[in-house]
Amino acid sequence: MILRRDDTPKRMNPVLQSFLDLLDLEPIEVNIFRGQNRYLGRKRVYGGQVLAQALVAAGRTVDEERTVHSLHAYFILAGDIEAPIIYDVDRLRDGGSFTTRRVTAIQHGRPIFNASFSFHKHEGGLDHQDAMPDVPGQTGCRARSNWPGRSST
Repeated sequence: MILRRDDTPKRMNPVLQSFLDLLDLEPIEVNIFRGQNRYLGRKRVYGGQVLAQALVAAGRTVDEERTVHSLHAYFILAGDIEAPIIYDVDRLRDGGSFTTRRVTAIQHGRPIFNASFSFHKHEGGLDHQDAMPDVPGQTGCRARSNWPGRSST
């Protein structure tokens, strides 16, 4: 699920709420969003914030049933903590199963970050993993000292 405006609970931990507020991008125009910054003790914007905001921007342009399954990101320039970041989303592909978005983060008219995100609609298919066997829980296991080949000295 990609964060969308007004889908957070009314009461929440203040730190978590502050983080979610940071990810709540302002829509400026179709496919264009503005993100704010949080000062974390450095003059530059934290790269994880830029990536997370870019993912939110891309996610707001796809159907809710699709989830991101891959991304490629490039940090081009250091971000300015004092300036908002503009996220420009290119809708590269809207297919039957896959959706592709390219997002460019811009400050002062220059790209600081570029990413491509691929979203996929959940589809049933083959399962190549064996089912988990029925095993005893932690309290039902033998103590390590009772393992075969271990002496109790």
